[in-house]
Amino acid sequence: MIEGRGLIKRFEGFAALDGLSLTAPKGAVYGLVGPNGAGKSTFIRHLAGIYRQDEGELLVDGEPVFENPSIKARIAYIPDDIFFYTQASIRDMARFAQSLYPSFDSERYEKLSELFGLDPKRPMRKLSKGQQKQAAFQIAMAQRPELLVLDEPVDGLDPVMRRQVWSVLLSDVEQYGTTVLVSSHNLRELEDVCDHVGIMNHGKMLIERSLSELQENLVKLQLAYPDGGRLPEGLEIVHESSTGRLRQLILRGRSEELTEKIAATQPLFLDVVPLSLEEIFIYELGGADYEVKDLVL
Repeated sequence: MIEGRGLIKRFEGFAALDGLSLTAPKGAVYGLVGPNGAGKSTFIRHLAGIYRQDEGELLVDGEPVFENPSIKARIAYIPDDIFFYTQASIRDMARFAQSLYPSFDSERYEKLSELFGLDPKRPMRKLSKGQQKQAAFQIAMAQRPELLVLDEPVDGLDPVMRRQVWSVLLSDVEQYGTTVLVSSHNLRELEDVCDHVGIMNHGKMLIERSLSELQENLVKLQLAYPDGGRLPEGLEIVHESSTGRLRQLILRGRSEELTEKIAATQPLFLDVVPLSLEEIFIYELGGADYEVKDLVL
């Protein structure tokens, strides 16, 4: 569905995208993550057709996005800062979207209006940030997009409404094969909804895999040896810490192979601990050098 190849975008000599390549299959929920300044929002604005790359190629279903109305008509984009005309109500913005998107479903818009419970006559400028996000989702989902592009989509929503929004979104993925690309700093939430993940840094793609593959290629182990016990050689240790005799290792490799290899050295204790997406993010970005550091004042 989405294919980016060697994307470069410069602003006054600074490369916000520096040879970025990205692939998201149709019907996937693709989580794009990275530290501040990694280039996520810049890429998203290219995907929404706002920016044109200086070099490289960005395709949706094999066609370029920039200045391509037929492709843009199939994409809905919800930015972090919601756009609306100063005097416009929710209903006004819905009518504006309806004039642009042939696939706009008025019946669905009314059903979503009941679900979110917002007064369609209220001016957008008088809504809270969370309510503006709800209105944006209501309008975007009524467009029945084939590709939904989201930048910090549930920022400002309360926990109940966050769950409601994800429920509607994932229902569309399951029923209609909607492709979703979402950028968020809430990695715990992405872990629950994404099946593919791309980790960006400095305008490049560091790693791009299905979430299950990411979780399989980094392993967290806790173990303890008797006096004189030693780890086997040949391990690719990403990070190591210890508390007394208990050691915690982040290793690159397959869980079954690593536990079998370490078990052969007869530790007193050995346990595999699941890695969260947040931990994968930290260690793929550089391990201990990217962890939170204590500041001594």
